[in-house]
Amino acid sequence: MNQLASFPEAREVAAATQGQRDLAAYLSTKTDTQRIEIYDADNKAHPIELPTSALRLLVDILGELALGNSVKVVPVHAELTSQEAADLLNVSRPHLVKLLEEGALPHHKTGRHRRVLFSDLMAYKQQRDAASSKAMDELASLSEELGMGY
Repeated sequence: MNQLASFPEAREVAAATQGQRDLAAYLSTKTDTQRIEIYDADNKAHPIELPTSALRLLVDILGELALGNSVKVVPVHAELTSQEAADLLNVSRPHLVKLLEEGALPHHKTGRHRRVLFSDLMAYKQQRDAASSKAMDELASLSEELGMGY
């Protein structure tokens, strides 16, 4: 996971946009698997059966690429370094270490190095984002009550 983010080029963004539309339009969620065709260098079709859940994930990935975002797939059970976890939360590593030491986020040590489960990190992020959203809603309500015009 120590690779630099590679952002999609304009032609990839366009292909991802069209691919997401096409895949979403034809994706049937009534079955566990779907059959698609992949064409090789000689333009010969090869049918492939894939789990529907994988194709739903592909729609999401294409959506992110269509927005120009870099995408990385991380297994839920993956262990992240403190730097990787900090990067995903968009905070500094010292701030993340403080969260770990305060017990705000579960972690364990491998030797001297702290490790955070991806699933724990995403649960923390979801909780943090929900609290932030609630605070913003409360501020908006208060500003309306006070007639601040925001």
